[in-house]
Amino acid sequence: MTTATLPAATRSGPVEPRWSFPRVASIVGAVILAAIWLVPLLWALDTSLKPEPETTRSPITWLPEAPTTAAYQSVIEQGDLLRWFLNSTIVAILVTALTLLVSVLAAYGFSRTNFPGRRALFALMIAGILVPPQVLIVPLFQEMTGLGLVDTYWGIVLPQVVAPVMVFVLKKFFDGISRDYEDAARVDGATRWRIVWSVMVPMSRPILVAVGIFTFIGAWNNFLWPFIVTTDPSMMTIPVGLANVQGSYGLRYAQIMASAVLGGLPLLIVFALFQRHVVRGVGDAGIKG
Repeated sequence: MTTATLPAATRSGPVEPRWSFPRVASIVGAVILAAIWLVPLLWALDTSLKPEPETTRSPITWLPEAPTTAAYQSVIEQGDLLRWFLNSTIVAILVTALTLLVSVLAAYGFSRTNFPGRRALFALMIAGILVPPQVLIVPLFQEMTGLGLVDTYWGIVLPQVVAPVMVFVLKKFFDGISRDYEDAARVDGATRWRIVWSVMVPMSRPILVAVGIFTFIGAWNNFLWPFIVTTDPSMMTIPVGLANVQGSYGLRYAQIMASAVLGGLPLLIVFALFQRHVVRGVGDAGIKG
């Protein structure tokens, strides 16, 4: 007896048209949102390549008549740009590493251990999310002054390490991991420390990458605290240094845009390299949270 071969569409169900209306609408919406996001970046790049008199010309033109890199040269010559890039890199890496360390340990403690006052302490930690960072500027500065950490890397880094939002995100992710993995590791003789670093951390790699990237971006862009705690130009970070350079030569749009492009370029590179990990980490956090 011969069995007739069913068409693929019959075996797997109806096939959605390649260019259905919902798909086309989604693509058009994504293109519009991407254009809205890119326009300010393109405008900043365009303005930074214009001669200074052309930036205030009316009517406004998109393409520069005579593209020039004079604005970038002026920004680099009038400030210690390489030193500021180095400072921002060191600060951002230290803040990211320490924030991940502290957040992982705190999140695991809230997620997997029971101790007196656990609920109250977790509620206090959540309340810390509602406290504006500006409220803590004065006591933090007094503390750093008392410890002699003004104009030091640690003075810039340590106040940025505590991140209640990151602890909450990781805690919710850890809650979604089955305890069977820990029980199996515990049967093999693993301690809590070994479970954290050999079980929980590897299973949480996507969300840890996402948290790390968001922390890095926040530390790189942070202006207020480095501005308060640094007075030595050699200890300034990129946002603080470029702001001082802008103040020295007044309101010059081409140089301001050149400063913005130089300050944001490393972040664009980092996000472009790790975009897939960020999307996956945020998605996993939403599913398991």
